[in-house]
Amino acid sequence: MKIIVAVDSFKGCLTSAQAGQAVEEAVRCCCPEADVVTCVVSDGGDGMLEAFCRAYGAKLHTVSVHDPLMRPIQARYGITAHGMAIIESAQACGLTLMSADERNPLRATTYGVGEMVADAVRRGCRSFIVGLGGSGTSDAGMGMLRALVDAFAPAGGHIDDVLSGQMADCSFTLACDVDNPLCGPQGAAEVYAPQKGASREDVRTLDRRAAQFARMSAAHFGFDCSDYPGAGAAGGLGYAFMQYFHARRCSGADMLLDALDMRGIMQGADVVITGEGSADRQTLMGKMPSRVLSCAADCRVPVWLLAGRLRDTSLLRDAGFARLSQVTPEGCDLAEAMQAEVAVANIQRVVKDWLDSVKFV
Repeated sequence: MKIIVAVDSFKGCLTSAQAGQAVEEAVRCCCPEADVVTCVVSDGGDGMLEAFCRAYGAKLHTVSVHDPLMRPIQARYGITAHGMAIIESAQACGLTLMSADERNPLRATTYGVGEMVADAVRRGCRSFIVGLGGSGTSDAGMGMLRALVDAFAPAGGHIDDVLSGQMADCSFTLACDVDNPLCGPQGAAEVYAPQKGASREDVRTLDRRAAQFARMSAAHFGFDCSDYPGAGAAGGLGYAFMQYFHARRCSGADMLLDALDMRGIMQGADVVITGEGSADRQTLMGKMPSRVLSCAADCRVPVWLLAGRLRDTSLLRDAGFARLSQVTPEGCDLAEAMQAEVAVANIQRVVKDWLDSVKFV
């Protein structure tokens, strides 16, 4: 019997590695003879650095940068044997780097992301994968660009000095499953800034500021990326990479699954167990479980989906998931359910119930 485990993180509770280990332990308890293959996964959000570095065989490096409030912190990023840098932007501009009282997207900056990129360039990297999930910023990437000017332009210089100089041959791929534009009703400020501490007036100010920056950038370059899908990712950081570095946006989930050779791993499997913290109709919009499902469909392997919170079960079942389970019992206190040991126990209970009720041929 061969069982594949590819569970995304349970945000704020378990990493992908921890959730996957919980599932694997339950499988081995019920089926000691099973061949269990556990993959650490991420679609570019939480856990991106660990998952992508494992998949690409990257070595971790630590660098001193600034957090969203310009406080000194240590951030990590990966470099592969071929010199490609893997950067999780949330390492420097993540929402979790600030307390609830500190969150202020009018002030928060992506400067630290630019410092991470600059460090990788100094180490010889010219190819980059950048994960855009989990940001606490909404500065349209202006902070990131400022850091690169400070790092590579001469005194009094401009971003053009960077683009024609040390970073002239750099290429960026954005691991991103968000398709929002930079501005407007579906833009970075309107959709995501309230989650980062913005008031309604702050949202209007942020949107105006981003639109003005986009107009100035378009006038300078003669083209405009502000309406591109994903430009609004990470508070507009996606836009800055697209507009200034011609970055291309790719599905983070697909990138990782290709790097893992997931279709190859699934050959001969009896079942795939996937999951995430909250599964609903948005799961089908390119999130990791839906991409795992797509791979498994190509290989004709059934997929079981578990989630801390489960909604829209009819849609998920119609999409092709063979089994669906919410691991958190109804009525359970959320704070209790979010405790790691409780979540692990709930996951293992569901997996054991599944396996006890199924016979593999």
